[in-house]
Amino acid sequence: MNILILGSGGREHALAWAVMQNPKCDKLIVAPGNAGIAQIAECAALDIENGGAVAEFCEANAVDFVIVGPEAPLAVGVADRLRDAGLLVFGPSEGAARLEASKSFTKEICDAAGAPTAGYGHFTDLQAARAYVEAQGAPIVIKADGLAAGKGVIVAMTEAEALDALDDMFGGAFGGAGAEVVIEEFMEGEEASFFVLCDSQTALPFGTAQDHKRVGEGDTGPNTGGMGAYSPAPVMNEEITRKALDEIVTPTLTEMARRGMPYQGVLYVGLMIKDGQPRLVEYNVRFGDPECQVLMMRLGAQALDLMQAAAEGRLAECRVNWAEDHAITVVMAAQGYPGSYEKGSVIKGLDDCPEDSFHMVFHAGTKLVDGQITASGGRVLNVTARGASLQEARDRAYEMIAAIDWPGGFYRSDIGWRAL
Repeated sequence: MNILILGSGGREHALAWAVMQNPKCDKLIVAPGNAGIAQIAECAALDIENGGAVAEFCEANAVDFVIVGPEAPLAVGVADRLRDAGLLVFGPSEGAARLEASKSFTKEICDAAGAPTAGYGHFTDLQAARAYVEAQGAPIVIKADGLAAGKGVIVAMTEAEALDALDDMFGGAFGGAGAEVVIEEFMEGEEASFFVLCDSQTALPFGTAQDHKRVGEGDTGPNTGGMGAYSPAPVMNEEITRKALDEIVTPTLTEMARRGMPYQGVLYVGLMIKDGQPRLVEYNVRFGDPECQVLMMRLGAQALDLMQAAAEGRLAECRVNWAEDHAITVVMAAQGYPGSYEKGSVIKGLDDCPEDSFHMVFHAGTKLVDGQITASGGRVLNVTARGASLQEARDRAYEMIAAIDWPGGFYRSDIGWRAL
């Protein structure tokens, strides 16, 4: 089959890498792709948030199956437009994508479904939001209601920090995403990511991971899109996984179907776990980034079969075949990230990194300029490795990093520290 993946980051490079291993894939196109993806697949310049343009491209290129990587195209209904054109698509409808596109919508769904989550308030007015923070105190969590590329969440440890965050959001720091805010109670515990494949009828658990959101060693400093991740998540034992599925995921999917928004695609369930009880932190409607990299490293070719089954409504007959292995990814980011950073620095040494089923450097923000790989984003490389143990995978990843010559970049040296 001819397959199109929409997106340009590390997540899409990992998806492309896994898809290419499956003999079902005759031709793979990634739009718009990046310098790393271009080494394994055809890349196409395409406005991936324009459903009509994507549908025309699919017709012109005899595309059979579309995998939507990032959340933005899903939130504007690209999957709907492609289905209307008769294409097989992996990814939820615009209505169902509101689970990520609107924090207040998710809270409303959780209330209706009885899914355990943090107590909250929803505000469209700065003064009312400030009053709520002053009444609740700190620590407290401030979230931009809309899509903010993974950066619209401030965990405020002091009241002053929370009020500053509100001023920033209502002042336009996150564009339209911050025009409304959700303020949540601070939940203590251990965070984990739980992934579930859905085909509108069946929910199939698809793996677990833990990521490191903060920029600094020991999980300190500002939140980022993620500085590294590992899979599986040790905290997600059989009992907690069952509770998350029965108490959070299944009631949510039932409520979404009741509202005429059946869910198809991958549901990323962000959890906070304390005393054996999971509570929902947030939903995302796509694979996490960088969690996708460790999941694809462990799954390989079967990832395509499972995504196709979800799109065709056949998940009831599927199972995920996990090996007894571990994977880890370490993000190399541009100096200054998550603040302002320079683009265009040259990255050398990538040819010295092995590329096989145990080692892979997934490109997140790169560009080919005059024959050289250069940095074009904040998070630039995902150095990913697999091993029989997390320690073995971690050692392999950091050995690869040692071969990369990029003075313009930095990375955390402690990814996986909690599990180890």
